[in-house]
Amino acid sequence: MSVEKSVFGKLPDGREVALYTLKNAAGMTLVVTPYGCRIIQLLVPDKDGKLGDVVLGHRTLEEYYGANFQGTYVGRYANRIGGAEFTLNGKTYTLSKNDGANTLHGGPGGYHQVLFDAQTQDGEEPSIVFTHESPDGDEGYPGNLKVKVTYTLKKDNTLALQYDAVCDQATPFNPTNHSYFNLTGDPQKEVLGTYLTLNATKSTTVSEDLIPDGGFVSVLGGPLDFTSPKKLGDDMFADDKMIKLCGGFDHNFCVDGEGFRKFGEAYEPESGRVMEVWSDLPGVQLFTFNAVADGLVGKDGKPMKPHSALCLETQFYPDSVHHENFPFQYLEPGVPFSTKTEYRFSVK
Repeated sequence: MSVEKSVFGKLPDGREVALYTLKNAAGMTLVVTPYGCRIIQLLVPDKDGKLGDVVLGHRTLEEYYGANFQGTYVGRYANRIGGAEFTLNGKTYTLSKNDGANTLHGGPGGYHQVLFDAQTQDGEEPSIVFTHESPDGDEGYPGNLKVKVTYTLKKDNTLALQYDAVCDQATPFNPTNHSYFNLTGDPQKEVLGTYLTLNATKSTTVSEDLIPDGGFVSVLGGPLDFTSPKKLGDDMFADDKMIKLCGGFDHNFCVDGEGFRKFGEAYEPESGRVMEVWSDLPGVQLFTFNAVADGLVGKDGKPMKPHSALCLETQFYPDSVHHENFPFQYLEPGVPFSTKTEYRFSVK
């Protein structure tokens, strides 16, 4: 029902960075910036009608610089590509490395570092559209890629994200949003008591550097089994090699079914908040903020804590460029691509 614009700060090159505040009729509030298309705040009512900020983040623009993916639109390719290279149509492309020998979330100069153009639309369901033209060779990826991402606050307290892209060459593309959710509304509280359900019966298997090896494993009956509601803390420290290696969950789940469907939901009993995740992509990365970089401070002015958030990143599977058995499609020259994800909020 309203859209407001303010100043967030200036980049080192002097460009001004805005903040946009969108509100729907129910009072749900979204605060975003064109710097990385980041979600800075998301105010959602609890079971008593009290608004609370359910995403982690920082107070200043400068705190988002560098390898910080809080709330950002991730691209060109979300998650990891092993060896920071891939071969397409007989040509090998070398990508920028930022995860050991691999590339992560588009590389060091990915979309988390980009100032997008922005245009807002007021109304019953206010929205903001971010656009950017990524040049051929950006972080090593081929093609001039035009991207657009639209955030819409729906009247039923749904945050809808639509990603659109078109390229003049064949190229891989895997967009996601990297918001860190804490449904308690208190960034100092761990998410161990949050119940999670995922409509996924298998996960991709990975090496110790979290690169898929092309295989799959059933999650049923094990610590990754979220096919019925389970507290994150029940198995976050299970006697499992990869969980121990990650310090919690950092796993790609293969969501059952096809098309636009419910991936799962998170429920936080203290606040009563429920967050359903819907998408048309094949996978979702569950990440539980297992380690915090030195000096990271939240919007409350206090140091951020491990396991104080969960990310549910809808995606094509990691490293799909190296596994023909993964459900993945390259962008073809001039052919538009579109995908959507929704975070639907309610209470119970």
